[in-house]
Amino acid sequence: MTNQLSRDTYLSKNIGEFAESAIFNGQEYIKVCDLRYGTNPHQPAAFYRPAGRVTPIGEMKILKDGKSGLSQTNLEDISYALNIVKFFHRPACAVMKHVNPSGAAISCIGESLHDVYVKARDCDARAAFGSVIAFNVEIDAPTAQEIMSTFNECVVAPGATPEAMKIFNDQENYKLNRHIRVVQCGDLSLLPKFVGDSADKTVKVLADGSLVVAEPLLTNLRSIADLRPATGENKSCGHVVSNIEATAQQLEDLLFAWYVNISVRSNGVVIAKDGQTLSVGTGEQDRVGAIEQAIAKFNAKYKGSSSLKGSVMASDGFFPFADGVETAAAAGISAIIAPSGSLKDADVIKRANELGVALYHASERIFSHH
Repeated sequence: MTNQLSRDTYLSKNIGEFAESAIFNGQEYIKVCDLRYGTNPHQPAAFYRPAGRVTPIGEMKILKDGKSGLSQTNLEDISYALNIVKFFHRPACAVMKHVNPSGAAISCIGESLHDVYVKARDCDARAAFGSVIAFNVEIDAPTAQEIMSTFNECVVAPGATPEAMKIFNDQENYKLNRHIRVVQCGDLSLLPKFVGDSADKTVKVLADGSLVVAEPLLTNLRSIADLRPATGENKSCGHVVSNIEATAQQLEDLLFAWYVNISVRSNGVVIAKDGQTLSVGTGEQDRVGAIEQAIAKFNAKYKGSSSLKGSVMASDGFFPFADGVETAAAAGISAIIAPSGSLKDADVIKRANELGVALYHASERIFSHH
């Protein structure tokens, strides 16, 4: 990814705006390339990687360039999509739009990579138009053929077979998608996942140029063994424990949904079943609104032909009242994971027990204000 990325005319006139290297917090950064544009076409941008380190994203290789190079929005979607699939040992796919997953999936018994991609895409096929797609394994030919059947901006993976690359480069049979960008990332095991992993600080630039430097969002949940039934206590309810047990598959789906939700803009919820997101509610100002949004998207997609019965849900923040659980239960969701911390945790758990919903508490909140 050195000089393979094209620049548009406007950016080439402003190339002097971006230095070849920079120092931040004692770390040298080397410019990888100038980008097609930043968030919008009138915003010039450049891409930098930390010097002297192996960087799975900073040292990506362009296997197929598009009509023009990558933009800042492409890179951000690549980063957030890889931030989802990095968690899984089984084949996984995340379909990203506007720094939010429109869908994600992992393989279940007997499923091919093609099946995994279709599950992730069809979580919200309309939103997936023009998306960035990420995999944690090499792309094969059937998956490449399916990707090329609809319009996509970019696909990133640890590699692609020669047969897959032949399909990606086929401009005659896939005119709709002939400008797709195919990118090879580095070793995803190098990306930090869990609290305690070595990780860089995150940096937010405020409107006046001030900076907020913070620890990155990582999780304490390493496996389903870390999922604990919710407990709470207050004067009105006393000590209350969730007494509904999730099935083995639901526990796997709860952890899957939690990992996906780390890369969802808060307030966010992820509804999942059998290793597939069914709907994602994101960017809402209230918790119930995020749940209602996700349920409405699901109902609009399936129009009564399917239901959320037996599905699970991850919430990135706690439930201040029982209405969030009530809304989810009414739609058929039967297991939920959320942080604790509400003054009414006991009330919420009591209501979940009454509704037959298995409620699990995570040890952290995973708000993502990206």
